[in-house]
Amino acid sequence: MLKRSLRTLPIAAATALSALAFTPVASAEDTQSNFGPVGPNEPIIATIGDKRLIAYYEADGDTCNVSAVVFDASPNGRHEAPTRVRVALHPGDLFFLDGVDERRAILTCAPKAGMLTVLNSHELLTQAANIN
Repeated sequence: MLKRSLRTLPIAAATALSALAFTPVASAEDTQSNFGPVGPNEPIIATIGDKRLIAYYEADGDTCNVSAVVFDASPNGRHEAPTRVRVALHPGDLFFLDGVDERRAILTCAPKAGMLTVLNSHELLTQAANIN
C-alpha cells in the first residue's frame, strides 16, 4: 500500500504543475487588493496613488513586526527602486504610510498581535475608482 501511494505522488505533483501552467496570468492592469485583516506572514496589498504596497507582519509577543515594500506601479514606468520600511507596532498603534496628494494607507496591529489591517481601506478603494 505504501509503495503504491509513493508512485502516485509524482503523478499528483505533475498534474498540479500542469494545471498551474495553463492558469491565465494576470496583467499589470489587474489590480488586486487585500486590506486585511491578515494574520502573520499574510500579505496586505494596496494601491496608494501610483504606488503599490505589499506588507506583512511577524508576531513578536504582543508586537506586530511589520515589513512593507512600496514600488512604482504607474503606467509610464519610472522604474524607481522599491522602498522597504520596517516598523514595530504595539496593539492599537497606527502606522501612516503617506503617498502624494494626501493619499495614505493606515495600518494597525490588533491585540496580542492577532492581525494586521488597513484602517482606511474605503478611502483607498474610492481613490482607485476615481483614477480609473
